[in-house]
Amino acid sequence: MGMKRGTTLAAAVIAVALAATACGPADDKAADAAKPAGATSAQTPTADGAGGPGAAGGAKAAGQLAIGDNAQLGSVLSDSAGLTLYRFDKDTAKPSKSNCEGDCAKTWPVVAAGDVTAAAGMDPALLGEVVRSDGTKQLTVAGWPAYRFNKDTKAGDVNGQGVGGTWFAFAPDGKKAAKAAPGAGAGAPAEAGAGLSVAKDPKLGDHIVDGKGMTVYRFKPDTAWPMVSKCVGDCLAKWPVVPPVDKANAKGITERNYLVLDRPDGKKQQTVDCWPVYTFTGDKKPGDINGQGVGGTWYAVAPDGKLITVQ
Repeated sequence: MGMKRGTTLAAAVIAVALAATACGPADDKAADAAKPAGATSAQTPTADGAGGPGAAGGAKAAGQLAIGDNAQLGSVLSDSAGLTLYRFDKDTAKPSKSNCEGDCAKTWPVVAAGDVTAAAGMDPALLGEVVRSDGTKQLTVAGWPAYRFNKDTKAGDVNGQGVGGTWFAFAPDGKKAAKAAPGAGAGAPAEAGAGLSVAKDPKLGDHIVDGKGMTVYRFKPDTAWPMVSKCVGDCLAKWPVVPPVDKANAKGITERNYLVLDRPDGKKQQTVDCWPVYTFTGDKKPGDINGQGVGGTWYAVAPDGKLITVQ
């Protein structure tokens, strides 16, 4: 099912410039603009997630809510069919208001209010409703209007996560689903990550891995000056950002320009020598390098922050 390109596609590119004293021009600035599957491309929806064909249909209620566990996101809220429920950053929770209408509501079907039961372990008081502009009532979770995604076809799918930098799966408390770092205390930031380190692979040699031993990658269309991530929307669902880590916990990695990128989608992303870094959902266990060379634009990262381009 294709997604319509909107005139705002260019606005989906994330650009954050730092002071000239921080990140300067890099000697391996990416010039290759080719995009892998899942990267910003014609298949990526417009920035607000609108567009694309989809059965308008009547809004369906959620029934008995459930809490599932996702390897990347942690606890995720779903309806009685196991379909993930989402929230939209352009909506508001106080007061509750939906800003997803027309084509947007075809791509992101509204969850009707009524006939809903809180999931076990969830506070029932978080559930509510909002009257939409057409007079229908929509389920809210902690004030946020709830939706499904028309590309989720089976229970447990989270294909809508991060689309347009504005759509996110619900956690059971109504916040954006995000897995806390292992061992993070109650006062630790939700996205705090374990330290980076260096691993050795027979093919890649020394390369950076995250706190779980998963290979860390860079995206060639990104830039370090200004510090820019061009992986948005569907791309982020396949290439999750590496959350901020304490430089003191980085072992064997360059300390030059070890900075954090504040993304407009609300995520904070670790950079190495000003280059945004990611992991790959196609890597299932420590040591996997399935992301190496994908689309000719994704490569593992050397301890000095440069690309490892061996195939």
